[in-house]
Amino acid sequence: MELISKIIVRVLTTAYQPFWFAVILSVLFMFVWKNYISVKQATIEWLRWFKSDSHFRRVFLLVFYVVMILFSTLLNRDMWANPVSNVIGVWGLYNENGEFTTEAIENLVLFLPFIILLFWGFREKLLPKLTLLSVLWKATKITFLFSFAIEMLQLFLRLGTWQLSDLCYNTLGGAIGGLIYYIAYKIKHIIKRKKGFNRLKRGQSFLYGQSLDTKGSPLTIFIYHFLNNYIIQAN
Repeated sequence: MELISKIIVRVLTTAYQPFWFAVILSVLFMFVWKNYISVKQATIEWLRWFKSDSHFRRVFLLVFYVVMILFSTLLNRDMWANPVSNVIGVWGLYNENGEFTTEAIENLVLFLPFIILLFWGFREKLLPKLTLLSVLWKATKITFLFSFAIEMLQLFLRLGTWQLSDLCYNTLGGAIGGLIYYIAYKIKHIIKRKKGFNRLKRGQSFLYGQSLDTKGSPLTIFIYHFLNNYIIQAN
């Protein structure tokens, strides 16, 4: 009887682990099946979007990474008898038994790419005014809410343990990701502005060189203002 009980528990546990992943995959498959004649047509259309639409590529990378987070934190976790057995969690490189662990580093790094990809794909909606404080605040708030939702699902579904350290390290990693995004954004625009300035200098050299008849003529002034207003501002 004990053997039969162990077999039943093992089978149920094995079936439960991929359950939500199977649900998500089934929903996506049925969506494709109902909206496209064939999987081949859906694949061709998807590749066309991926090749031609940069926003589509950004959102795809974001969704891909979110699925990776959910798979590692919820979908591929064993059931725990007591999900609040270690509420404080691990804060250093050694656990309560003195064993070396990288759990704190993993939790810190986990949400760092998530915030970068999120701001990269939806900067206009999430950051109408891109300042350092707004980026840090938005990154911290979004990461905290997302991480808190995952922790609560782990608690109610008994998948893993609810740990305060996970929540804190995840939030800190999201804030660092926001800081990295802000620095990268500013560097990118400094480079673009420098390129625009170089284009303007080349345009000025052309205007005031020997290729035009009259220095400072109305034509040169018009072209100068066109370069100044459109090339510099566009970059």
